[in-house]
Amino acid sequence: MARLAQTAGLTDVQQEILSTVRDFVDKEIIPVATELEHRDEYPQQIVDGLKELGLFGLMIPEEYGGLGESLLTYALCVEEIARGWMSVSGIINTHFIVAYMLKQHGTQEQKDHFLPRMAAGDIRGAFSMSEPGLGSDVSAITSKAVRDGDEYVLNGQKMWLTNGGTSSLVAVLVRSDEGHPEGTAPHKSMTTFLIEKEPGFGEVRPGLTIPGKIEKMGYKGVDTTELIMDGLHLPADRVLGGVTGRGFYQMMDGVEVGRVNVAARGCGVAQRAFELGVQYAQQRHTFGKPIAQHQAIQFKLAEMATKVEAAHAMMVNAARKKDSGERNDLEAGMAKYLASEYCKEVVEDAFRIHGGYGFSKEYEIERLYREAPMLLIGEGTAEIQKMIIGRRLLEEYRFQG
Repeated sequence: MARLAQTAGLTDVQQEILSTVRDFVDKEIIPVATELEHRDEYPQQIVDGLKELGLFGLMIPEEYGGLGESLLTYALCVEEIARGWMSVSGIINTHFIVAYMLKQHGTQEQKDHFLPRMAAGDIRGAFSMSEPGLGSDVSAITSKAVRDGDEYVLNGQKMWLTNGGTSSLVAVLVRSDEGHPEGTAPHKSMTTFLIEKEPGFGEVRPGLTIPGKIEKMGYKGVDTTELIMDGLHLPADRVLGGVTGRGFYQMMDGVEVGRVNVAARGCGVAQRAFELGVQYAQQRHTFGKPIAQHQAIQFKLAEMATKVEAAHAMMVNAARKKDSGERNDLEAGMAKYLASEYCKEVVEDAFRIHGGYGFSKEYEIERLYREAPMLLIGEGTAEIQKMIIGRRLLEEYRFQG
């Protein structure tokens, strides 16, 4: 049988990259993922392998030492990596969002300073919008930057930073009222700052503290943290793009890339869950035959495979739309929404197929069952995606009465 979730129209280079990543996942990630996840251990050896493959520079232009590949190539690589262990795909996701934002919006000095080292994997990126009390309401950000001569002073608390500890560069969104009088729309008074720091926990530079890892039910291995700014001084040349007030738009552009990434992760996890389910169904016998020969299980497998294919097709469409230079918030929102919901359903069906063994930590499906829920909230909840989709549909289908 042909493998699910194939992508038509790929170049020879894209196919070679994907084949290399798939082999790496099968040999270096899948055999150790569950053990590392249960220990909540950062997968340093795997990350080093990705660095050797050049994946940290996958989308960074060749002039900065990267491979200059498309968002589609990146998304398909993420799908393969998430099939092995979703946490590893999270390690490269925030890195690429920051690299993309620098490529699209950074000054020439910022690109020259950061992108070559990001392409080599020597600088790892993280980005930060959320705060303890705001959730999906980005306009309610309270962290603030105040101008002080040739510098800015940042204060505030941020939340849910993937790679918050292991990263050495954080793109952080804060409120900056300079040049924006009272009454200015909230999204027009936000600025993205580029914060360089030492990897690790505690005070990682004067005025900046990463308290420690947040304990989670899944998505382990990768560190998720808070970030506390208390009198953090940054030079004015660390404003992304060199101009204040553009941070919201810069972040939303990056989040569109992130939503395609989350969709790809959902596709990868669903693909792995289907593989585990269809294999187990042929090995487990009840009533004198493999359970795969029972019609009820065949119906489940048919539904699971169809969902894997549908989610993959929408993810590929969203990536290609972004690569074309067109607006893709509708397609990215649809892909992220469908892929995350279908991922949850496919994983649950594979869990059911495993029966009682699915509840055992000896079986890989137990890990996937704890990982899938994160995709329902990462890069915007299902409700946020539906709001985006609904608004865009009304723009496209405006009634002319």
